[in-house]
Amino acid sequence: MPGDTRLIHVDQGFGRARQDAIYRAGIADHRPKIPTDFAELERRARDAMSEKAWAYIAGGAGEGETMRANRRALDRWAIVPRVLRDTSQRSLSIELFGQTLPAPLLVSPVGAGGLVKRDADVEIGKAAAALGLPYILSNQGSAAMEDVAAAMDAVTLGAPRWFQLYWSVDDDLVDSFLRRAEAMGAAAVAVTLDTTMLGWRPQDLNLGSLPFARGEGIAQYTRDERFRAIVDEKVRNPDPDAQQPKPSVGAIKTLVSIARNAPGSWWRNLVDKHPRAAVETFLSIYSRPSLSWSDIEGLRERTSLPIVLKGVLHPDDARQAVDLGVDGVLVSNHGGRQIDGSIGSIDALVDVVDAVAGRTKVLVDSGIRTGADVFKALALGADAACIGRPHMYGLAIDGEAGVRDVLANIAAELDLTVGLSGHTDVAALDRGALKKVD
Repeated sequence: MPGDTRLIHVDQGFGRARQDAIYRAGIADHRPKIPTDFAELERRARDAMSEKAWAYIAGGAGEGETMRANRRALDRWAIVPRVLRDTSQRSLSIELFGQTLPAPLLVSPVGAGGLVKRDADVEIGKAAAALGLPYILSNQGSAAMEDVAAAMDAVTLGAPRWFQLYWSVDDDLVDSFLRRAEAMGAAAVAVTLDTTMLGWRPQDLNLGSLPFARGEGIAQYTRDERFRAIVDEKVRNPDPDAQQPKPSVGAIKTLVSIARNAPGSWWRNLVDKHPRAAVETFLSIYSRPSLSWSDIEGLRERTSLPIVLKGVLHPDDARQAVDLGVDGVLVSNHGGRQIDGSIGSIDALVDVVDAVAGRTKVLVDSGIRTGADVFKALALGADAACIGRPHMYGLAIDGEAGVRDVLANIAAELDLTVGLSGHTDVAALDRGALKKVD
């Protein structure tokens, strides 16, 4: 799409500038490659993805009720525009953990992005860096955090990024990840609390498809010294009772996938025991069902990074997080992928914001698709919103450029929504900009 997609000029009317660029290109019969509405974006992304990639990225828990609840929660709030206000100058910028961001948007972590594009994490990171938006690097990424950070810095030196942490059963591995996150310049660590075990995901189950079992999404691990030491020990002392898969075409395809996703020469990986042992090790230690508040209480001693708890939905949990002195909570139901019939994230946001009463930063994700959605989240008290599936759909359609265009479109619509509703600064939005309509 022609036109400057960077957010650095947003105070001068980024939304109008982006809109004008699209219309001017239309004079020459050029249409944007990335659709500007979510429904068409989703439709084209489905056409561009494999069956397994679509199931993993677009699928939800159970019957999908939580995914629908996320949208219903947003629909319960209507924007009430004010008129005859000078909105010619607007600001989308916010301050978050010592960084000035051009818009209140973060790029959510999505595991196993390599299902969509082989260099998914690098391409997403570069797109985020071009816009100045933080990318929350996935703990279950398809590229090591050091490689993604280097690619982002090549676009914009010091580009903002966070790291998402899944708390392993091996505490030494947790410490290793945290040290690496600090070294690669993370501005915060977002600890995922709602995936101590995988939810019931029929789209994946019906295909028998778990990407991690094929070596997808474990690059943070295979690059880690502590994890490699655990794998070496497993190879030296294999479990004598471990069952070996029966030879089949499917088993051979899985073996080839593991070999391709492992570091080093893929054909050597075919005969090396370490790649298969790495997958088995990951599946046994990646997440910790016994994770508790006592672990979070000790996290401050493990890292100097600001701590954000991801997956908070209950106001009492938010209060306890504040009491422990965390730096932020991320209201999230994992995009509806963990529990069927869970509360919508925007419904939960209202109670969490009231519970923390300004004592910590509040972010939100799950179900947020458009600039208008972001406006509602900010007016309800969120400091920023995180974008998940939409940027993955842009990735499927047009790689790095697709991610950049999706994020730029959301920011542009937010800018226009702020102005058209009679406001000039996202930091000043409050519930007076909305009316509950249910």
